[in-house]
This record gives sequence, C-alpha cells and structure tokens, in this order.
Amino acid sequence: MAPNLGSDHAPQFPSRPKHGDGEVADAGDIEAAPHDGPAGRVDYLARAQWLRAAVLGANDGLVSVASLMIGVGAVNGGTRAMLVSGLAGLVAGACSMAIGEFVSVYAQYDIQVAHSERGRACSEEAGGGGEGEEGLPSPAQAAAASALAFAAGAALPLLSGGFLRPWAARVAAVCASSSLGLAGFGAAGAYLGGASAVRSGARVLLGGWLAMAVTFAVLKMFSLAFKTQVMSA
Repeated sequence: MAPNLGSDHAPQFPSRPKHGDGEVADAGDIEAAPHDGPAGRVDYLARAQWLRAAVLGANDGLVSVASLMIGVGAVNGGTRAMLVSGLAGLVAGACSMAIGEFVSVYAQYDIQVAHSERGRACSEEAGGGGEGEEGLPSPAQAAAASALAFAAGAALPLLSGGFLRPWAARVAAVCASSSLGLAGFGAAGAYLGGASAVRSGARVLLGGWLAMAVTFAVLKMFSLAFKTQVMSA
C-alpha cells in the first residue's frame, strides 16, 4: 500500500527565525550577530591605550620637573632659580616627548601604509579596496597628546612650589604635590590597565621619591665636593 503523501502527513521542519517585520533571517545575519560585541570592545581598548599613554606622559613630566627643581634647590636656595629650572624642564621635556612620539608613531604609520600597499591588489580583487587605510595612527595627534600630557604633569610641582619664597616651604610643597600626583597617576594607570591600584600607586610613588632623592643627593654632593654654590640673581 502506497504511503499517503497528502498535506496532513507532510514532514514538519523547524521554522527559520524571523526579524521583527516578518522577514526570514539570513544565515549570515545569524552568524554575524555574536560578533557585534567584540567590535565595540576594540574601540574601548583603543581609547584605553590612549588614556594610559596620557597618564604615563603626565607621570613622566611630574617626576622630571619635580626632580629638576629639587636638584636645583640643593645648590641654590633662591626662588627664581627653582622656578626657571622647572619652567625650562617643562618646555624642554614637552618638546622632547612630542618629537620622540612623532618619530615613533610616524615609523608605525609607514609600516602600516607599506603593509596596506602590498595587500592593495588583493583587497581590490576581493572588492574591499580602501579598507586598509582605516585605523592608521596620526603622528601629529600623538605628538600633541604626549606634549600636553607631559606639560600637565610638570605643571603640578612647578605651580605648587615655584612661587613660594621660603626654601623649606618651597621644597616641601614640591614634594607634597608630587607625591599626591604620583599616587594618583599610578592608580589611574593601574585602573586603565586592569591592575591593582594600590600596588601600582605605591610603586610609582616610591619610584618618584627615589628619583627626587637621588637628584638632590647627587647635586648636593657635587656642590660640596667642588665647593660650588650657584648664586641667584
């Protein structure tokens, strides 16, 4: 007896998922859906890297200028000498950071452009020409961000202690403001990197104290050894 192939006994297949307007979802849409999350996370990680670089630049400016001012204060008790040395350190350090960052990022830019050029023919054949140019770093933007971050960190000890007349108060203000800034920058960098804020803050703080202490000790010994006392104008 032949089997009944009528509509009552037709095999039932699971229905394909539909969108809100009743259209049947394509298989490519279903497979691409789980990948939407990581795409947004990539942008977040890129922003975190820029923020972390800015925090490190500010920390570098703070340690450099604070150590410079403390070192000059070891051989000269004048207010003007520490102020001028701190300002010179801020300008010179910001320019140095900007130039170094520009050269470094421009080298990365050249590498990415060369890689994009080598794969341009294959990309155009696949219909994806032009996408290789996306995401290229900006050397000018990186240089400006690095210089501004360094200047922001350097301004903290310069403004806090550069205008105080008593030598002890001036040095204490530089040390206190630098300590607060170092702890804050260390904790911020650890937060952006997913590390322990307490350990990172303490590590950066101890490193900054060591840099200031070594600078003060070296210049003080230089002054005593050569009987040199830099007189303020």
